[in-house]
Amino acid sequence: MDLELSDEEAELRDNVRTVLAGICPPATVRSVFDGGDPPAALWGHLVELGWPALAIAEEHGGLGLGFVELALVAEELGRAVAPAPLLATTTQFAPAVRELGGAEIAARVLPGVAEGTTTGTLALAEGGRWSPDAVRTTARRIGDRWVLEGEKAAVLDGATADELVVIAGDGDALGAFLVAGADVKSVPRPGFDPTLPLADLRLDAVVVPVDRVLAEPGPGVEQALARAVQESTVAVAAMVAGACRAIFETTVEYATVREQYGRPIGSFQALKHRLVDMYLALERATALVYYAALAIAEDAPDRATAAAAAKAAAGDCQRLVAEDGLQLHGGIGFTWEHDLHFLLKRAKAGDALFGGAVAQRAALVGHLGVMA
Repeated sequence: MDLELSDEEAELRDNVRTVLAGICPPATVRSVFDGGDPPAALWGHLVELGWPALAIAEEHGGLGLGFVELALVAEELGRAVAPAPLLATTTQFAPAVRELGGAEIAARVLPGVAEGTTTGTLALAEGGRWSPDAVRTTARRIGDRWVLEGEKAAVLDGATADELVVIAGDGDALGAFLVAGADVKSVPRPGFDPTLPLADLRLDAVVVPVDRVLAEPGPGVEQALARAVQESTVAVAAMVAGACRAIFETTVEYATVREQYGRPIGSFQALKHRLVDMYLALERATALVYYAALAIAEDAPDRATAAAAAKAAAGDCQRLVAEDGLQLHGGIGFTWEHDLHFLLKRAKAGDALFGGAVAQRAALVGHLGVMA
């Protein structure tokens, strides 16, 4: 397992960063924080660049790249605080369709993702948990169709996605169902990062034809779901790491120009120590994120433990980097006019998605077979 980025991967990262700096400047992010809708032009640019197709198989019209490349893009989306449905569509919806559905339904659905004509998300969480044992949404078979009843919480892009992968059970096992966004009742969830819009969903006797069933309730569904969720979790961890890196770089830059007692504040030893601590937390999180991305790309046996460790490290990182980054900016860091709060809110919001550090450590204990 090679932990160094290849020349092609580094070039992809640099190109994505440059493009996002041009099409998603802070003014675009600020417009969303001020109550505007995410600009449709931004999504159009991403589609034109082929980013939704990045990790879709060539047989489905995609570029056929791997999960490492997708993680690189997710990291840069966090760095730019980009308000677009790319993250949910490519790292939640597409993996769920691929892992849970058969070849026939993947051939029908994934080309739309690659073309950018279909956006989607994964409706899994209930009661603040992204765990299969938290699912209470029911699925009943009636003839040649299924009827879904229940509620889903904190679904990323849940109010705007074209398609949803809904996880529901029949009392004995879980299943996965493809549901049109228009068929559910969505209530936007208030949050402090409007660029990561969450919604709570209500499914009132939603009818799912048999040809839109990804996986009927039965054995093997939880294992396939876990694989898809691992991709979603690591992608969110990469996004959090990207936002944290931008916070760190912004803080270092400020510390070199802000003067006190005739010297840049970054020259004071106490502040140097804090900057070093931020850097170490950031490098640790980034290293674990890319180890997990490689584990998924290579389908390594430890992919589950790697995903949990990466998300836990990203959560630890954002707590330290957000707190120290804000404090080292002094009074200006607390102002609405400064762009720092966009990054702070993206890091904090991303930490909660798919479980924060505490939940991930609990999962890690289970994966490692450690008894409490």
